[in-house]
Amino acid sequence: MTELSGKVQTVLGLLDPDQLGRTMTHEHLTMTFECCYVPPPPENGQTDKNPFQLCHGHWLRQNPYSCLENLFLCQETEAVRDELLAYRKAGGGSVVENTTTGIDRDMSTLRRLAKETGVNIVAGAGYYVDCTHSDDMRKMSVEKLTDVIVGEVLYGADGTDVRCGVIGEIGTGWPITDSERKVLRAAAHAQAQLGCPVIIHPGRNVAAPAEVVRILQEAGGDICKTVMSHLDRTIFNHAELLDFAEMGSYLEYDLFGIETLNYVFNMDVDMPSDSQRINTLAFLVKEGYEDKIVIAHDIHTKDRLCKYGGHGYSHILRNIVPKMLKRGISQMQVDKILIDNPKRWLTFK
Repeated sequence: MTELSGKVQTVLGLLDPDQLGRTMTHEHLTMTFECCYVPPPPENGQTDKNPFQLCHGHWLRQNPYSCLENLFLCQETEAVRDELLAYRKAGGGSVVENTTTGIDRDMSTLRRLAKETGVNIVAGAGYYVDCTHSDDMRKMSVEKLTDVIVGEVLYGADGTDVRCGVIGEIGTGWPITDSERKVLRAAAHAQAQLGCPVIIHPGRNVAAPAEVVRILQEAGGDICKTVMSHLDRTIFNHAELLDFAEMGSYLEYDLFGIETLNYVFNMDVDMPSDSQRINTLAFLVKEGYEDKIVIAHDIHTKDRLCKYGGHGYSHILRNIVPKMLKRGISQMQVDKILIDNPKRWLTFK
């Protein structure tokens, strides 16, 4: 593994970690999210027909998963290209693309986007949540799944020679299914072989992140090189958050830009606002976790693109960072969150 050691692997090849710059650690540039379509309730007062009109904008942002067309981000490659150019102009350097097997990963498109925009793109290996697992994949042993993941990093994914530079987002639900457990163990085994970063999509339950960490640890995973995603919709109590932080993973707040009244995948959750997310970051910084925080938008639907009136991939750099500075997070700490922490996480051992 001497070739990968000390480097970051992008879709265009190996990169010196110092060249990453400001990095969004959890985004999607091309994917399909049809697996999570939620039919709109009859009393909603709006159909999902012709949603991309100004008069339907509020409905679409409150019901993004109830419009089937909204779930095909893969149809917006040119809009995403323009957004990446804007992201680079705003000071962005790199994006970790978290699309895995099961939600239409497109390695050739990622390579094209990297070439045309100059943004470093790190692609993800592995598998998403249980409902996207194929029958053939369910029959695979942990050892076979490990071989597949290792191959996606060393040789290329989906029949291409474009290599992944991170394992994940590895998807889990709650409770974690047997198939998801196999994938977690395979991810840990592959990480142990490769010395590479891992990123996790935990189930929508406060106990889910810790359970994932336990499974990874038992399988030989390196929690210090693992990101736990979506904490902004998962752990809300500060004491519970600190308990989880002590387990050693990176703490990712990656839903910046999503402000919705009802979180359809868990109606018990009150989705925080961006201001509340920033306040939580300030709390974690005050508690000494500035070296373990990473942030992103997790854009995965069309309505969040600027083309459709959304915030786009530059929202954090343009809007969130200034608010972070106003809320007592120093420029040095912002740089750790956007530059130093992603660099350390993405660098192969």
